[in-house]
Amino acid sequence: MLFAPLKYIHLLAVILWLGGMAFSHFFLRPAAQTLEPAARVPLMHAVLKRFFAAMLVTVAVVLLSGAGMVASVYHMASQAGLRFQMPLSWHVMAALGLVMAGIFGHIRFALFKRLDRAVQSGDWPAGGKALASIRVWVAGNLALGVAIITALRLAL
Repeated sequence: MLFAPLKYIHLLAVILWLGGMAFSHFFLRPAAQTLEPAARVPLMHAVLKRFFAAMLVTVAVVLLSGAGMVASVYHMASQAGLRFQMPLSWHVMAALGLVMAGIFGHIRFALFKRLDRAVQSGDWPAGGKALASIRVWVAGNLALGVAIITALRLAL
């Protein structure tokens, strides 16, 4: 009976991940655009530093709880003497979830490092370029997350 608590944890982590991206993309970024680069870039850096630290844990929780749910169902099926065949919708969710995790890794470990270097050196134009790149990749990841939810809802 491990499936239900894993699903709960999984859903909470997904909500946090997608909600954080939506908040950042649709509310924080546009509001910060009203600031001068010397204020905006360090503000976004500070926010994203905290957000990405939390997302490192959140993404790991999403992946581990998802794998745990599959393992739980496999174990229940084998105990009942049944052959487990993962539904296509689960394959799609797992594949796109791994893509999303990879995109997050690129954002955090490549693009955010560019932003960090720009902030450390006070290079606001480079910081703005790094933020623009992060924005594009976050928008893509958010779209993938919404697509996963939509596909799963249609599969039910």
